[in-house]
Formats: sequence, structure tokens, C-alpha cells
Amino acid sequence: MTILSNEDSRSRWQSALMDNYGTPQLALVRGDGPYVWDADDNRYLDLYTGIAVNALGHAHPAVVQAVTEQVGKLGHTSNMFVNQPALELAEELVSLVGQPAKVVFTNSGAEANEAAFKLARLTGRSKIVAFDGAFHGRTMGALSLTGQPAKRTPFEPLTPGVVHIPFGDVAALESVVDGDTAAVFVEPILGEGGVLPAPDGFLQAAREITAKAGALLVLDEVQTGIGRCGSWFLYQQTGIVPDVITLAKGLGGGLPLGACIGIGAAAELFKPGHHGTTFGGNPISCAAGLAVLRTIAADGLCEHAAVLGKDIAARVEQLHHPLVAGVRGAGLLLAITLNKPVSAGVAKAAQAGGYLINSVQPDSIRLAPPLVLAESDAHDFVAALPAFLDSSES
Repeated sequence: MTILSNEDSRSRWQSALMDNYGTPQLALVRGDGPYVWDADDNRYLDLYTGIAVNALGHAHPAVVQAVTEQVGKLGHTSNMFVNQPALELAEELVSLVGQPAKVVFTNSGAEANEAAFKLARLTGRSKIVAFDGAFHGRTMGALSLTGQPAKRTPFEPLTPGVVHIPFGDVAALESVVDGDTAAVFVEPILGEGGVLPAPDGFLQAAREITAKAGALLVLDEVQTGIGRCGSWFLYQQTGIVPDVITLAKGLGGGLPLGACIGIGAAAELFKPGHHGTTFGGNPISCAAGLAVLRTIAADGLCEHAAVLGKDIAARVEQLHHPLVAGVRGAGLLLAITLNKPVSAGVAKAAQAGGYLINSVQPDSIRLAPPLVLAESDAHDFVAALPAFLDSSES
């Protein structure tokens, strides 16, 4: 039965779906570029993009064409056979890394981090270091890496051997990484943690510390990768090369697709039988991924993200609104930080005004718009923002 309205969707959701997400208030029924429409035919500028997933917005012609052609030709093969889109996508990702590397495809970011976790244990070492506030996924291995007690506690005991330390603390990292450390997992920007960038020099220090100890440096670029922060991968702005990169979110342009990329010696750790996933490397998802990479390259969207992100940040700060503490992040992954824990109210007011934004932390609003966001749409949002901020306190 077709969804009749937002209210209709809510009552049916509560009857048919488990309560792990709560009940979504809107049913989105279609999208076009940076816009989506709900079941009551209200239009929104989508600055949420399914949590940084829809890199090219909605129904981008390149993705639609790639997926349509592929599903009419070959929809699934398993990993017992080669399919052309997976092979081409792996080759293009290796080319973007610019180092000797190999790829394992997954269905999500959590699975990509699961693969990286297992890869690290193949070094023969057991200790894994991760950071407070980090989010690496909700499957049991990825949850063990996630540094958010509220998400972890209900499911303990988790995978043993993971040590959490304060994010960005070089001294803490030096003190904990030793000869038994298999890997250090780092998000270059804590996404779910409030779009909090690593301090200047931290990733370089992490690279030096892990290299000295013979441990892997795993960069979780699930949110920051695929052009979102102004380069293909955020680490490319730091001058370092990690041992492992994990990807997902924007890679599939809306289709489920993740990747774990091993660089150098790390690329050789997996042997036959060590890891697998039924749908990882699915030809339809990989065809979409190829369309995403080629469109970003052809349309200069890495550069667009870098320029527009700085423009948005500057304009928000120039509002001098008393509730705005600042703007942080990189490219088109930004947080507007607030002086009070009212982000949920701001997001609600923005939604009523035709904008979807994410209250990622009580005092932080996350903006993760499509990389195709037009300058005029971004400016319209900034112009409307003061009214949403004011509404949150009324």
C-alpha cells in the first residue's frame, strides 16, 4: 500500500518495524538533486543526505544510468566470480590512493571497519587502540572500536583487546602504543562525535608513533572520504600515508557499498578464507560507485566542496548570532557549534522551514549536503538560519 501521508507512515512504522530508530517523523518519497519531498508533498533542501551518503544528491543521471544498465545486464555474481564493475572500481580506488594497494568491498562502513579489525589481528598482535567519542559502527567488532559508552554498554562484553584514549592526545597515544599493538583506528574528523577535527599535527604524530611500533594506522574515512572534505581522502591533506583506509557513505552514491583498502604490506595480510561477504562487490553497487567517482572527477566536486565549505563557514560566522559558537570541519562536512544544547530545536525549526539538518550532538548541528549543492542554495540556508536559531529558544 502506498504511503498516504507522514502520519500514515508513522503509524504503520510503529506496527511493522522494531523500535531501534524510534519512529521517523517524515516519510521521504522522492528526490531530485539536492531536494527531497515528503509524503505530504513538502519540499526540503537536503543538507543531511542520509548522513553524508548521497554525494551526488538524489536521482543523479549518472548513477541512474549506471545502475539501470547494470541491473539489466548482471545483478549479482557472488565473490566466486569476477564482475567488471567491482574490478574497475577497485582499480580506480587504488589509483586514487596513489600507492600499491588492494581493496576488499563491503556493504557498509561498519563492515569495512570489521574487515580492518580482522586485518589488524592478522599481524599476530592483539591490542587495538581507538579513541573516546569515535564512531566506527554498531556491529560487535566495530562497536568495540566505537568510543561512545551509551552505544557500547548495553552490549558488553564486546571484543576484548580494545583500548580507548582521549581523541587527539599525542602523549596518551605514545604511552599506550607498544609492541603488542596491532593497529590504531582514527577518524580524521569525529563525525558522530560532533564533526570534531583531529588537532593539527595529530595524524602526523599517529603515523610516526605507529610506524615506530610496527602497528597499523587505520584511517576511518567512512564520512570524510570520497571528496566530501575537499580531496578524495582527508588524509591526503596531511602529507601522511596510512596502512588501511575504510570507506562507505558517499562511495555508492546512495547504494550500499563500503571498502577496506590495505596499503603496502597491509594489502597482503588477507589470505583465501580469511574474510568474505555475500554482497560485497555487488556489480550494481559498484557500477554506482564508478559513476560517483567519475562524476566527482569530471565536475570538479572535490574543489567545489572545499570552496563552498569555506564559504558556508565564513557566512555563518559573519551572522554573529549569539547562539553560534563557531563552525568546524572541512569541505562539506561541517558542524555549526552552539552555545547551548538546543540543536534538536534548531533542526526541528529548520525542517519546518524546508531544510533537513542533523542535530548530531546537543550543541552541534552537522551539515553534510550533497557535493552538487549550489552556491545559491547554500546562501539561502545561511540567510534562513537565524530564524531557526531564534525559534529553538522560544
